[in-house]
Amino acid sequence: MASNEIQVTIPPNVEPVYSNMIQIAYKEDEFTFIFLHQIPGINQARGKAVVSISPNHAKNLLAVLQRTVGEYEQKFRTLEAPQDKQQNVTAMPGYS
Repeated sequence: MASNEIQVTIPPNVEPVYSNMIQIAYKEDEFTFIFLHQIPGINQARGKAVVSISPNHAKNLLAVLQRTVGEYEQKFRTLEAPQDKQQNVTAMPGYS
């Protein structure tokens, strides 16, 4: 195993979740991602997971997402930004 590789173990009771909406809250020392599933046809969403990370980890996540989306687009297709004003990401700065 290379020095930058780690062994990852996912417990059998961890179930995958589907999220089509996210709220991102942040304050000085953390970013919190609230993953939601918006139910089609009604104005309702259900919380699926809440994940908090450090600001440095958030910056690293941004870089990894940019690189990974670029790889996806090279392999499959170019993704277009949503045209409607209602996006499925909401930022909530300075929560407490």
